[in-house]
Amino acid sequence: MINQPSLGILALETGRAPGAPFPLPNSVFNPATFDFPVITETVPGAWVDKVVPGDSSLESSYIAAAGRLVERGAVAITSDCGFTIRYQAAVASSVKVPVAMSSLLLVPLLLRQLPATAKLAVLTFDSRHCSKDLLGLSESVERAKVIIGGIEGGTTWQNEMKRPSLPTKVAEIESDIAACISQLRAEHPEIVAVLFECTMFPVATPAIRRMTGLPIYDTATLYRMTFAAAA
Repeated sequence: MINQPSLGILALETGRAPGAPFPLPNSVFNPATFDFPVITETVPGAWVDKVVPGDSSLESSYIAAAGRLVERGAVAITSDCGFTIRYQAAVASSVKVPVAMSSLLLVPLLLRQLPATAKLAVLTFDSRHCSKDLLGLSESVERAKVIIGGIEGGTTWQNEMKRPSLPTKVAEIESDIAACISQLRAEHPEIVAVLFECTMFPVATPAIRRMTGLPIYDTATLYRMTFAAAA
């Protein structure tokens, strides 16, 4: 039997039963979000509170899970946490398909689309662990154009940090994001585009686009691009 070409997603541990609750609209795990098949592999031990700070002991587990996805028909590999960019090089070296672990990989590309005086907001699950070293930028001028904000301490953050994690309503995710973006824009009116690091945030992307009137890029953007290039 030949496996159908699919996008492989390396999933976090949640402690919840698979499919419970059903993925929210626009979630990267909702079958209706994409027009191509998606398959997942949960990475053993990859709890949010270990992945976000960058637990290096998880690298081998990510590599093994990526191999299983390829065996199941994945033509490209992604991840459901932007902080797994720390494992990008290791996973990419372990498989012979494209690997794009984090939407943070888009930062250099997006900066080159903006005017010289404009700034890009990177909205993350936890800004305390999202240093500019993760953005792939070597020039100080480029780093200065990126403004990082996070939703740490909010309802979404609190629910995801639990074991098992708790479901969060779309309205709660939207509220956490909207509060952070409003503060960032008040402090930095030069912001003209937003990149979401967290894979939970795409459920709020439509609402935040309407609210801000700004281009919003997220993990769904990366997933579509990566699969389209490989399939």
